[in-house]
Amino acid sequence: MKTHFIAIGGSAMHNLAIALKDKGYQVTGSDDAIFEPSKSRLEKKGIMPREMGWFPEKITPDIDAVILGMHAHQDNPELARAKELGLKIYSYPEFLYEQSKNKTRVVIAGSHGKTTITSMILHVLNFHRKDVDFMVGAQLEGFDCMVKLTQDNDFMVLEGDEYLSSPIDLRSKFLLYQPNIALMSGIAWDHINVFKTFDDYIEQFRKFVASITAGGVLVYNEEDPEVVKVVENAENYFRKIPYKTPEYEISNGKVYLKTEMGDVPLSVFGAHNLLNLEGARHICQQLGIMDEDFYEAIMSFKGASKRLEKVEREDKGILYKDFAHAPSKVKAAVKAFVEQFKTDKKYGFLELHTYSSLNPAFLEQYDHAMDGLDEAVVFYSEDALKIKRMEPISPEFIKEKFRNDHLKVFTNAEDLHAYWNTLDKTDGVYLMMSSGNFGGLDLTK
Repeated sequence: MKTHFIAIGGSAMHNLAIALKDKGYQVTGSDDAIFEPSKSRLEKKGIMPREMGWFPEKITPDIDAVILGMHAHQDNPELARAKELGLKIYSYPEFLYEQSKNKTRVVIAGSHGKTTITSMILHVLNFHRKDVDFMVGAQLEGFDCMVKLTQDNDFMVLEGDEYLSSPIDLRSKFLLYQPNIALMSGIAWDHINVFKTFDDYIEQFRKFVASITAGGVLVYNEEDPEVVKVVENAENYFRKIPYKTPEYEISNGKVYLKTEMGDVPLSVFGAHNLLNLEGARHICQQLGIMDEDFYEAIMSFKGASKRLEKVEREDKGILYKDFAHAPSKVKAAVKAFVEQFKTDKKYGFLELHTYSSLNPAFLEQYDHAMDGLDEAVVFYSEDALKIKRMEPISPEFIKEKFRNDHLKVFTNAEDLHAYWNTLDKTDGVYLMMSSGNFGGLDLTK
């Protein structure tokens, strides 16, 4: 099969391209910019474009599938050529469904926790050498590629994102998967640049539940009232399995899960991660993994990349980085950090740089998000606001919306870095929350 990727360099797209190359497909692609690690990984597989840019002449009538990434625009010249030739154009999730429509599809959805839960499931399955196809949005220890597609595997585990499928397909990605087994971890308003109201956002999850195949299974977080409402109001038939935060204790800085089989030591911490773990356990049960085997495997799970991930520093200071930037994720990460390091001085840094997080109307969602930290810092770039053509935001406005008068607010990277350099990183513990890089801050030094 001959496939061509428009915007092959994306974190998701390049993994799919590699998976198809490994499957024996003929793979080509284009992009206007490709960064690491995508660049090296595509080069290793021999599918890195020779030059950057869009080349309509690459689009030939013998291409079986054109896969369109979100990074491309609607007026992309390669897309126009593909339409002109009448080629089959897929979004990323649409193509994944095509690859898995004869398998049992397991889809993990939710505003928060879906990457971690998917990662936990894959870790357990990998530990017990149970082979499945999969797609997950974070790099996992022990996995070379974050997409796997085979002819033979019976199951496919998919991280289900509610964001748009492609520039020409404005459906939420997870609506294309039609799960046989699903999980919903939580609902907290996100992506307000696309979903203008909370009800519009919730509607995507209503549609997701409605897309579960007849007689399927939904594992859901019974502690989230929005999730419960969506599940209770669903009109289609499926089996409902609720889950909640399990019992646990922290002893000498170590988290222990309380189970019928005794205390299970864990390498992750935070109530939200214990809740994620419980959801993963129920999904693994559906895949034939007994609880005893689940607990044996989960003890060695160290977390998904950038999800409360410990950074090895030159000075041996204790620092964790987390992808958290949406309000619900920030609150969960801070709560976990405060609970885990009760007796230490706790520093928390948050970078706001997405459209949602810099929207004045959305900033209300961050109220008390940094509470419990001894030193709380918020950074956003005034230059980024200009580039995004957004209105200026004052530090006073940030403090007001966070409901935190002691918040330190920095609006340019130089001032942030200067403050960072005054801190003794071996005095206290540090939580760095961002989907960016704090203006180029080196967290290892």
